[in-house]
Amino acid sequence: MTDRNETGAAGRIDRLYGLNTPDDAATAYAAVAESYAADHMARGFLLPFVGAGVLARHMGAENGSILDAGCGTGLVGAALAGMGFGPIAGLDMSPEMLRVAETTGAYKALVAGDLSRPLPFATRSFDAVIAIGVFGPGHAPPQALRELNRVAGYGCPVVFSLREDTYEEQGFPAVIDDLTATDAWRPLSEGEPCRVYLMDKPQLKARLFAFMSR
Repeated sequence: MTDRNETGAAGRIDRLYGLNTPDDAATAYAAVAESYAADHMARGFLLPFVGAGVLARHMGAENGSILDAGCGTGLVGAALAGMGFGPIAGLDMSPEMLRVAETTGAYKALVAGDLSRPLPFATRSFDAVIAIGVFGPGHAPPQALRELNRVAGYGCPVVFSLREDTYEEQGFPAVIDDLTATDAWRPLSEGEPCRVYLMDKPQLKARLFAFMSR
């Protein structure tokens, strides 16, 4: 009998958690773009909706420009648009994922970009920035938080998720603490670890952070 983690929806998702570099991620996500949203939703993917809720709580007014960084196939953008927020711009390193995101109708603009490099936006371009599910091992590095904060407007929220089991060894606390100590942002909220999936992998948890750009 073939292990369910090697083939099918479960296998396609699980391979995304074993990546080593951003280049590996680009290749892997291109291969699963068409099935990505359905595969995750079959497991009860919670993070896009929890993240959208955190941003909504801190953003307040619905009318404001939002950057969905690492937007993938558009689950976060669709959740925000469904609550009336926008306009929303999506950024992702995978053109294949962006093509799927376009079909949601949630985005005013979709831009190809790599979170391991400077973002193609001017400083203080957005009224809010959100990055959900993009900072696991082999994905965007901790320094990307500086770019997310740079493109957020003064006094605007920056919301992101980190994997509870890896974010410390990945080096995120040092960057978070430095941005706080230099008054580049100030903390708004830090959630308790929450499950990534409602119906699978109960051990996989993420923590949601929100900061106000300064």
